Amino acid sequence: MADSELQLVARRIRSFPDFPVPGVLFRDISPVLKDPDSFRASISLLANHLKKAHGGRIDYIAGKWRVSPTGLDSRGFLFGPSLAQELGLGCVLIRKRGKLPGPTVCASYALEYGKAELEIQTDALEPGQKVVVVDDLLATGGTMRAACELLGQLQAQVLECVSLVELTSLKGREKLGTVPFFSLLQYE
Repeated sequence: MADSELQLVARRIRSFPDFPVPGVLFRDISPVLKDPDSFRASISLLANHLKKAHGGRIDYIAGKWRVSPTGLDSRGFLFGPSLAQELGLGCVLIRKRGKLPGPTVCASYALEYGKAELEIQTDALEPGQKVVVVDDLLATGGTMRAACELLGQLQAQVLECVSLVELTSLKGREKLGTVPFFSLLQYE
């Protein structure tokens, strides 16, 4: 069953050469979101992995919005609440700096042409709570690492980071250090 679900998801990923700039092969997850069966399968596969890896030890899912060279990218955030719902958990928000009300903590990370910042509300988590960070895609690992740093500032324990797609040639998982990482699909 899991293999057929994974194949369903994989068939929905489209590739666009030279987007957004020449030399980049863009992996488009939009068709996964458009097709309820493949989106449901992707959430189910991620949830099953987390249940096997962590049982009932997860307190929250952290959904991440990030800034990319092409602007605010919210596709990854679509997976956070859905995965949290599937697992019967709450979802905490990690957003671009200046987008959350109230007291926040912030972490910076490098972009191709500059830097960006993510933030989380200071009361989003209690010290010691166990969190999984989810995003649509792991590329260079900068935003995922910044999310882990934010959670560390709140003294939360990051159990794992997960994504739908991983671009292995960019070695983003190396930036996560000792934090375990899992992806459903891997591309060069």
